[in-house]
Amino acid sequence: MQQARSMESAGAASLALETLPPPVAGSRRVIADIRSGPIAFYGGGEPVSGTQPPLLLVHSVNAAATAYEMRPLFDHYLGKRPVYALDLPGFGLSDRSDRKYTPRLMTDAVLAAIGDIQSRHDNAAVDVVALSLGCEFAARAATEAPNAIRTVALISPTGFDRRAERAAQVSSPGRTLAMPWLHVFLSFPLWKRGFFSALTSRASIRFFLQKTWGAKDIDEGLLEYDYLTTHQPGAENAPYYFVSGYLFSTDAMTLYRNLSMPVWMSHGVRGDFVDYEQKRTVQRLPNWSFDVFQTGAMPHFEKPAEFVSQYEVFLSCVTST
Repeated sequence: MQQARSMESAGAASLALETLPPPVAGSRRVIADIRSGPIAFYGGGEPVSGTQPPLLLVHSVNAAATAYEMRPLFDHYLGKRPVYALDLPGFGLSDRSDRKYTPRLMTDAVLAAIGDIQSRHDNAAVDVVALSLGCEFAARAATEAPNAIRTVALISPTGFDRRAERAAQVSSPGRTLAMPWLHVFLSFPLWKRGFFSALTSRASIRFFLQKTWGAKDIDEGLLEYDYLTTHQPGAENAPYYFVSGYLFSTDAMTLYRNLSMPVWMSHGVRGDFVDYEQKRTVQRLPNWSFDVFQTGAMPHFEKPAEFVSQYEVFLSCVTST
């Protein structure tokens, strides 16, 4: 695993305008000198021996993604166990430079965060909870550093739908669903920023969140933070690679099947993210557990108490074995 240099929160402020507050509570610092570039990292735990294993929260990827997407879990575990979250490259208070955004870049950020956490907690293995496309990066990190990760929890993971099944037929390590022509079009200087601004109006963000929730009633705090983060310098760079398919791996199902540690998969039943056709390929694996919530794709926002209760059941089974 890569070694990274950590800097205190004073450095993090230089990565984005001060109009953007941190997405979660806890101390803020920057992990630097890594291949993924400087990433903002938030901590809520001291390296005290005898505590529960540290927990790392990995957000999704979309036009407005940040660690705020994991805020209900961060808030719940803050003060109960060491809990950490990061803004992935290109999002939140992390480096948003105009560069190529790939699964390798994102995975390196997850591995760097895990390395930083372990250095603070006597090299303890980490519990990881990831959301949507972040699940693919967490899974890749877990296959590359299995001894560093105790458990993996996947919330509404990508890679289980019919499109993923077709992609798997042409799968090879490092291959993605990238459409270079689309990225060239989106990033054309004449409309690069203007198009993104239209895409990320409050009305547009509300529309997409309602599709995620599968309901009109969304989290208003998330909407407001999404609006703030999408109106920072460089906010369009990573999302354009996302929309162009560069961050979707064709070998996602292979990654999931190769996970050797206990895995918990959860998802909802409403909204645009309900296609988990390929879940059957891992349902018989002995290290996998599943829960389905009567929610949209963000069950930890809609039913936080129920979500945490089921996650704790999963963790208690891991501890008892």
